[in-house]
Amino acid sequence: MSGRKFCVGGNWKMNGDQKSIADICKTLSSAPLDPNTEVVIGCPAIYLMYARNLLPCEVGLAGQNAYKVEKGAFTGEISPAMLKDIGADWVILGHSERRAIFKESDELIAEKAQHALDQGLKVIACIGETLEEREAGKTNEVVARQMCAYAQKIKDWQNVVVAYEPVWAIGTGKTATPDQAQEVHAFLRQWLSDNISKDVSASLRIQYGGSVTAANAKELAKKPDIDGFLVGGASLKPEFVEIINARQ
Repeated sequence: MSGRKFCVGGNWKMNGDQKSIADICKTLSSAPLDPNTEVVIGCPAIYLMYARNLLPCEVGLAGQNAYKVEKGAFTGEISPAMLKDIGADWVILGHSERRAIFKESDELIAEKAQHALDQGLKVIACIGETLEEREAGKTNEVVARQMCAYAQKIKDWQNVVVAYEPVWAIGTGKTATPDQAQEVHAFLRQWLSDNISKDVSASLRIQYGGSVTAANAKELAKKPDIDGFLVGGASLKPEFVEIINARQ
């Protein structure tokens, strides 16, 4: 084993209401969760305080987005300072949906990541290629470009987890095979070694995200460079517990 603590994030996206969130929190509170796995829940902003009060205290709480400044005239945005104020300790940034639907650039995402870290939040920094890019053989080029943008802004990687999410495998039911996922994770590990430092390469956790389920989590978790998961739809279901416990 690498010595890197396994880390599983549940990204609820724009899903849930008070009743369903209470049910999920109850499941997570009553289930035996692997103590060697760090768990983080990405909750819709409007329910963050509600979820914090219901989740087990050892489960981390993440905003699903945040802006690059502390406060100001940015209608509809939330800041890392606000997330911290209501009990969140993480934020998810650069998710493919933010990039594709909301047209966030590599540069903006990197600026947001740097500001969140400066404000004392931990960051799940997402990267990943589209189906078109993968079929054109550009996977490594795309993830390297996205990592370069982060690396231009982030100087201390201690509070960062990178989530590699092949966009073609998010919510489609398609999953990268364990070997395909490991191949990109190994490339990223080498990229970190070559472009940042061997220490960061050895210690930084890289999650896999993209249609992770209880059925495929155990196989993926065996790969040497996969340090956890960022889970979408399955994190809204009881099977999320099995994914958290994939290393057991």
